[in-house]
Amino acid sequence: MTNIAIVGPGAVGCTIAHDLLPNFPSLALLGRREQKLTYEEDQEPHTITHLNVSSIYQHNSKVDILFIAVKIPQLDEVIKELQHLIHKDTIIILAQNGTGQLSRIPHKHAYQAVVYISGQKQEQIVTHFRDHKILLQDSKHTRALCDLFSNTKLEISLVEDINQAIWYKLLVNLAINTVTALTRQSAKVLKIDGIELLCKRLLTEGIEIAKVEGANFDKNIIDEIMDIYRGYPDHMGTSMYYDIIAGNALEIEGIQGFLYRKAHEHKLFTPTLDTIYPLLLAQQKH
Repeated sequence: MTNIAIVGPGAVGCTIAHDLLPNFPSLALLGRREQKLTYEEDQEPHTITHLNVSSIYQHNSKVDILFIAVKIPQLDEVIKELQHLIHKDTIIILAQNGTGQLSRIPHKHAYQAVVYISGQKQEQIVTHFRDHKILLQDSKHTRALCDLFSNTKLEISLVEDINQAIWYKLLVNLAINTVTALTRQSAKVLKIDGIELLCKRLLTEGIEIAKVEGANFDKNIIDEIMDIYRGYPDHMGTSMYYDIIAGNALEIEGIQGFLYRKAHEHKLFTPTLDTIYPLLLAQQKH
């Protein structure tokens, strides 16, 4: 039997748990404390299920597959608990927004996932908006993972160049997370005059940073990403939007901060990024 645990009972972790539980009923969804969550689909059919969360501090069984679905500010706390959760052959999947965190996990079988799952957690209710997809680097271990989960709702796609996939998702996160967080509005903010132009300017600068880092995209990428944004329902927010509304720590350093530092490292002219990064930092509660 394959033992599976998911650390992080937020929108991403709960969606992965919801997708896998019918096939893996012994799966453990772990958080800071025991609780019961309501998981609901925003789209038709509007199904509602319940998920049980166990305390990570009291879970002593080592697992074969561990999904880490916490946000960047919570990663340090999870790393402290890893040794009682994993064995030497455990496969760890880091499923979070942003980049630059994988090297912090001291384990040889750790993989960065590019996550396409949109949802919201408010108190004890998790609402799933769209997508059940994660991308992973093609390897012996991830191919086995893909086969194991092939009959579940979780869609795992393997890619030859995970770095390219990371940069693409980083660009997708960059503009929409920025404008929703700074305006404290959901995706409906895109309908305000000038917001789409701001998004395009951020994307243009992000693409230039990606290029000097070895990730190249075709000329239609900005239109492609803007079409993704336009496909969001007006009431849907982003992870950074929900965090800023809730007063939680933001994932700035894995998205805007990461890009800001890369731009300065390569001495690139990024006036829009240079403006929004300190504005986002100013939103943090200290």
